[in-house]
Amino acid sequence: MSESVRDRYFTLIDEIVQMTLKGNIRSKQQVYQMLAKEIAAGEGEIFERCLSDRMAAAQSEIDFPTDELKQAKATRSLRAMKTIEAEYSRYEVDNRVSAAIVAATNAIANAESNQQLTNLLHAIDPNQAQPLNLDQIQQLAKALQKQAESDPEAKRDLQRLSFGLTEGLKSWQKLQEHLVSWMYEQNRSIGFEGAPEQRGPWGLWANQVNSPFPKALFHTLALNQSVGELAAKQHPELSVFVELAVILQCLQRGLVNWFDQLVYDSKITEKLSISTYLTFAFIWSQLASGFGSSSNNQFANGCFQVTLQILRNFSQRNYFPLYGGIFASFSGSALRSTLDYLDEPLRRVEGTQEKARILTLLGYSMGTVGRYKEAISFHEQALEIARRESDRICEIANLNHISRIHVAQKNYPEAINYSQRALILSRQSGDRLGEANALANLGYSEVIQAQQLERAEAEVYESAINYLQQGLQLSERLGDNYGAGFALQQSKALCCSSLGIAHIVLSQPQVAINYLESGFEAAQKSGDLYLQGLNLSYLAEANYSLQQIEKAIYIGCLGMYLLEQINSPQWRQTAGLITILRGQVGNEAFRNILQKYRPQIIAVIGVDGYDYIPQLLEKYQ
Repeated sequence: MSESVRDRYFTLIDEIVQMTLKGNIRSKQQVYQMLAKEIAAGEGEIFERCLSDRMAAAQSEIDFPTDELKQAKATRSLRAMKTIEAEYSRYEVDNRVSAAIVAATNAIANAESNQQLTNLLHAIDPNQAQPLNLDQIQQLAKALQKQAESDPEAKRDLQRLSFGLTEGLKSWQKLQEHLVSWMYEQNRSIGFEGAPEQRGPWGLWANQVNSPFPKALFHTLALNQSVGELAAKQHPELSVFVELAVILQCLQRGLVNWFDQLVYDSKITEKLSISTYLTFAFIWSQLASGFGSSSNNQFANGCFQVTLQILRNFSQRNYFPLYGGIFASFSGSALRSTLDYLDEPLRRVEGTQEKARILTLLGYSMGTVGRYKEAISFHEQALEIARRESDRICEIANLNHISRIHVAQKNYPEAINYSQRALILSRQSGDRLGEANALANLGYSEVIQAQQLERAEAEVYESAINYLQQGLQLSERLGDNYGAGFALQQSKALCCSSLGIAHIVLSQPQVAINYLESGFEAAQKSGDLYLQGLNLSYLAEANYSLQQIEKAIYIGCLGMYLLEQINSPQWRQTAGLITILRGQVGNEAFRNILQKYRPQIIAVIGVDGYDYIPQLLEKYQ
């Protein structure tokens, strides 16, 4: 049987070659159609071997000619077979897509009613080995509609799913030309923050869609209102939910692709891509919470499913912030709720490399806002998964983060232990970024331990400062070689802040200021609000030591505000210093100092931030 199949395919190949030599093949599409008609399902490998044999024979005739005419014919025959090879490759790709669409259609149609949405979202998941493009999603919509016509029992739900896909693609066509146009409008922020009606692209996009629920969602985001509350009050049709899924997926992927292709400033584009992933993950998590509160479990589960798809895709990017947190993109109440929202979908997935990386991100964010027990739990889970998946870079990152949390908990021996393990592993595996962070953590742990023990002798700090300087130098060298990436700037900011703290303790405030100013600049480049606030807070202390009271007040207020915005408990330490300074200069002089530095303060935290400073000090009391 197998021999006759081979003979049939040899005959097909010879026929196409002869037609080509006689000039009877008018286009490559004609070859494609002949292949599609004659190659049976499951016999592709046999055809490939037959074609390979014929091409090898022709090549041998060319390389070892016995006759010039036969050599010339073999050359033309081989050229024809290369056309067959190219068209077969195209046919194979199309055939795989067709098979995937058929499989997806069957999986959706044959599922229980409450499982059909899950299977649909799985079919359009961008993390598939061969994700469906927009044309193929349209083919899936048509296949579902055709299936609905032949299956009366499932007709209604399948039609809704098909209609949702089609309407989502139509809405995306309207939105596509406005994908990035909002960035060029006057007085509109480039990221996803800003004043109401100027908050990123949301208001503009709301005007481009006709469907009420997507329009309401965009308006809610533009006004910085609760997406969860919106979802709790809405009861959209299944087709509308699918339409929204297509719209948001196309917007998120389109923005990331556009940002990733901008090569003129990698620092900005990395931050914007990271912000895009986290913003859309947060939106879906809020939607899940809202639908869940109104007992719409089908939509809530669908939202969690999409959230995980986004986070998994994000975790595979080379700029995934293993040394960063969610607060790089969120602040205030949005950050506080994001940590809780993203915890839930992670409980729904088994241990994978992607999960380890996402847990690392959440753990770092939890630690920064003072939720140390939860942070340790996240990092320990991530550590276990990373080891099992042989993700050494992720393993080193979690050792570094656990070290920092132990410092925050005043458990200095454990902090030093974890940073030493991270240093050894990073040097063994050649993870230079992990090594820079391990050096920073080891030096930082020893500095804070010495500070806690109130030992101010220079020799006590000599070893710690040496580690920190090594970490700083390594961060700077990596930056010179690979550009000022997100994680490199964080590492530099951490080393600088730690060196600054060390020199404050050593009563060398001017040296401390030099390091802390560099640390703040690096933290700004990375977008890390925590490290920005940390460096500013210690800058205020250094300036106070030099009796530069006005500057200490101005800088301290900025640091206090940034730390409070991400819910870091360290804001209270800075608020205590500012309260002391206000008592020294008097309330009226304090207000005058704030007014004097108002332009500089507004440039960093805006008018709302400036107006919130007195309230923060009252909150501290």
